[in-house]
Amino acid sequence: MVVVSNKYLKDPHWYLAFVVAIGFWVVMDIFIQPATPRNLFSTPEIILVSIILYPILEEIVFRGLVQGLLLMRVRYQKVFFGLSGANVVTSILFSVLHLVHQAPLMAFLIFFPSLIFGYFRDRHRSILPSIWLHSFYNAGFLMLFVVD
Repeated sequence: MVVVSNKYLKDPHWYLAFVVAIGFWVVMDIFIQPATPRNLFSTPEIILVSIILYPILEEIVFRGLVQGLLLMRVRYQKVFFGLSGANVVTSILFSVLHLVHQAPLMAFLIFFPSLIFGYFRDRHRSILPSIWLHSFYNAGFLMLFVVD
């Protein structure tokens, strides 16, 4: 039997992460300009992939697998400023791999939400909060850069 905890819903840091998302979107809006705006609602696949599929798959791989494996090693369990070494290394990898489809500045900026996702993975020992946050951050990104 799998027990899914939702303790993160009582965590004030959880709600702060949603507020931080708005700041992140503002920073992105200032520094990043979309190449070709599209109508978000003309292509439901964008919603499905960007808000549901990618966050689930990326969080399983990065926060579940990579960060989980790194946390098994003592040196990556050390915490600096509330962030585990495993989270920092995972976030660097996450950002670097975004260079495949993103401009360098965008990939660099993705590092910061990744730290937030990893923080909640460590804090609650679950990728579920990370998935929810990742979906929310992607939704804001789409509204900012894809909607005409």
